[in-house]
Amino acid sequence: MLVPTGVSSDIEAGSICQSPRRDGRITGSFENPNPPPLPMSKIQRALLSVTDKTGIAGFARRLAKQGVDLVSTGGTAKLLRESGLEVRDVSELTGFPEMLDGRVKTLHPKVAGGVLAIRSNQEHMAALADHQIAAIDMVVVNLYAFENVASRAGVTFEEIIENIDIGGPTMIRAAAKNFQDVAVVTDPGDYERVAVELEENSAQLSGETHWYLAQRAFRLTASYDRSISAKLDRISPSGDEAAADEGALPVTLDVRVPKTQQLRYGENPHQSAALYASGAGGIANARKLHGKELSFNNLVDLDAAWQLIQEFEHPAAAVIKHTNPCGCAEQASLPEAFRKALECDPVSAFGSVLAFNRVLDAETAEAVSHLFAEAISAPGYSPEALEILTKKKNLRLLEVGAEAPGPAIKSISGGYLAQTQDKLGWDREQVKVVTEREPAEDELAALEFAWKIVKHVKSNAILYVRRGQTVGVGAGQMSRVDAARIGADKAVLPLEGTVVGSDAFFPFPDGVEEIAKHGVTAVVQPGGSKRDQEVIDAANRLGLAMVFTGVRHFRH
Repeated sequence: MLVPTGVSSDIEAGSICQSPRRDGRITGSFENPNPPPLPMSKIQRALLSVTDKTGIAGFARRLAKQGVDLVSTGGTAKLLRESGLEVRDVSELTGFPEMLDGRVKTLHPKVAGGVLAIRSNQEHMAALADHQIAAIDMVVVNLYAFENVASRAGVTFEEIIENIDIGGPTMIRAAAKNFQDVAVVTDPGDYERVAVELEENSAQLSGETHWYLAQRAFRLTASYDRSISAKLDRISPSGDEAAADEGALPVTLDVRVPKTQQLRYGENPHQSAALYASGAGGIANARKLHGKELSFNNLVDLDAAWQLIQEFEHPAAAVIKHTNPCGCAEQASLPEAFRKALECDPVSAFGSVLAFNRVLDAETAEAVSHLFAEAISAPGYSPEALEILTKKKNLRLLEVGAEAPGPAIKSISGGYLAQTQDKLGWDREQVKVVTEREPAEDELAALEFAWKIVKHVKSNAILYVRRGQTVGVGAGQMSRVDAARIGADKAVLPLEGTVVGSDAFFPFPDGVEEIAKHGVTAVVQPGGSKRDQEVIDAANRLGLAMVFTGVRHFRH
């Protein structure tokens, strides 16, 4: 099942609405999607058991100063004692020692009962008294670092399995379920907020804080289980990992990414929108250095520009409008690359987004400053470039890091499509010359350049280029011959001597005949049409060189 991104639980998503029960608990109904108002609750006893020990001693010290009884386990208890704190072992609470190399610590009725008992339920409280179970009002737990261990080079199957936390998720879920009576703290980043509230309210926490902490707890356990499932899906019953198959897609498409920014609106003002970021590089995780708020369309265009610019090894610049390149160039220097990219279609470049594959320098920034652009993405900016560009108040400047590989996902009505990224590039060993005339070396270099870009142009796509510079772009047409005409019509620079890249095969000779009218000398296309020979014959008749790649680059 694919879970909507940013949704932490059914309660938060509103898919299961809630209403209060007589004892103050909440039960399923479709009347009230929010928890009932909750009173302040006093924290008298806390269970602390953490893998990430960042800040735990300081937090525990502040709890102790508020008179909170500290109960702990293993390494956490040892650290607290070494910090001069008085702490009871869980085994003292349960009357049962930790065992099985620490696998069994908190899995005991005297712990679970103390966490799960509903304080307003007389039967629950009587059961605690009958069995001499102490109520636990706060659970401070985080989990084994499963993802860190599982992603480590050379990790064994046994290590992966051993780092699946059992007691931690159990305690977290129990406390989160009983959020009205128990505070569950799972993130060291929340220690300060919780400690301050306790100190200001005589060791009491508000109901709102209880609910906030419970929501975060359910997000944590949900993400934790998903990371385990995703890792184990890639492992065979023998314990071998099948990660060598880069084309493998997940058994379950599981998209769960935190919401990082509410956007003003979506593609249009009547649509709401938000940004969700995985933390794995790319545009979604870029650092905005300057400029006004990014829009939905800015982000979509910036991503198209950033993906395109990753194709090049030498200094390159891309100018993008509505996800299509209206100019791209690869040159010996970044300023020259930008000037060449802009020459392709300076009219369409108005209000565009730009991408660079080098740190933006002062000379390039000065050239960029004369263009009205919406946003720029680059791996960095020199101080001089920043000084120049930040004079443009609204220009967004993004510093972008390398993106972690992952599937490309699109939504359709009722579901989602996933595919591997289109990372297949130019391979001279696979390129096949199919015409009587072979392309010259300069033509071949231009064809390679065209092939890198045309896969980033919406289909049907025809791209006119010179070596290192786009000249005309025909994008998103229903007919390939129309794409050829539009690309030629939009060209500002002379087309004589250019080469053409086509993202898919020419179904008829008319496309080749159209581009030949404009002085094109060579063509790269995938091949594979029933009429390939007719197209080749037309190229021979017109004196064109043509190469087949055997690879199609549709982009819808």
